[in-house]
Amino acid sequence: MRIGVPKEVKAHEYRVGLVPGSVRELIHHGHEVVVEQGAGAGIGIDDADYVRAGATIAANAAEVFAKADMIVKVKEPQPKECRMLRRGQLLFTYLHLAPDPAQTAALIKSGCTAIAYETVTSARGGLPLLAPMSEVAGRMSVQVGAHCLEKEPGGSGILLGGVPGVPPGRVVILGGGVSGTHAARMAMGLEAHVTIIDKSLDRLKQLDEEFGSKLYTQFATVDAIEQNVIGADLVIGAVLVPGAAAPKLVTRAMLKKMRPGSVLVDISIDQGGCFETSHATTHADPTYVVDGIVHYCVANMPGAVARTSTFALNNATLPFAVALANKGYRRACAEDVHLRHGLNIHAGKLTYKAVADALRLKYTPAEEALGL
Repeated sequence: MRIGVPKEVKAHEYRVGLVPGSVRELIHHGHEVVVEQGAGAGIGIDDADYVRAGATIAANAAEVFAKADMIVKVKEPQPKECRMLRRGQLLFTYLHLAPDPAQTAALIKSGCTAIAYETVTSARGGLPLLAPMSEVAGRMSVQVGAHCLEKEPGGSGILLGGVPGVPPGRVVILGGGVSGTHAARMAMGLEAHVTIIDKSLDRLKQLDEEFGSKLYTQFATVDAIEQNVIGADLVIGAVLVPGAAAPKLVTRAMLKKMRPGSVLVDISIDQGGCFETSHATTHADPTYVVDGIVHYCVANMPGAVARTSTFALNNATLPFAVALANKGYRRACAEDVHLRHGLNIHAGKLTYKAVADALRLKYTPAEEALGL
């Protein structure tokens, strides 16, 4: 199979779909890899590094899309990339279709087969290709939140860890999954007062056993969310409903009761965001203010630490990329139900139910679409 790696074109996105080590592994399995010129430059990987790994270098994205049987990316294809996709071609990347009807329509029109990193599952019920970026985003959320609390970005002037004689900042994390857990770990490391709110008692018990008295946990109700958000200096939205739009847990009415200069960081923004006042921002212009509350809603947070993120993502995606290349998508999906869960679009059909429900479009089960 010929595998193509285009340069990411989303604003301030420097990650790359395959690093040279991954390229070498795919070539070892008998495949060809074509990489767009400069694809790895943003994380310090030269074209020569790819050539040494056995790849060929293409002059532009159009050449990559034209030659490749499978496209491996990081972020969802932008409109001009969607127009280069074709029937029978495989796209393997993050998609986040539920809040993005335009991209969904473009992928359906292209006729391509699109497998989304964020909906591939594991035998333990996890999301192994989303987890690395969730870890990064969780850790980053505290880092950027702490900065936004400073006066210059518009914050209230709070030092999260406090100092002797001055209490620490209060951090409230909505969701105790991968992102929320890593956010809590970082916030506790800064000696902040940290509370996680989650609707799973089992998960809250696990967190209590893991972190003990350093972490406060609370069961998710409307009242609990409101009371904790109102008193928080930093609220981190780390809610995930796999493949579906995120629920709006923090209302604008709650914002009006918060201290001006408090900060909201919405990790869930890729799935539409979990704050009523959220809208996607970019690394070039990451924040905005509503009712005196600073919002950080960058839709590709891990892109800010692109080198770390790229290598972490490749560690997770490479085994699946090898399986797809070795077997072809039909056999690979037939033999691995967890990879099949990643199938979102196939030959003009929408094959992921949560996306179909969110966008009110016709749903075709993956097994039916693939003729399994």
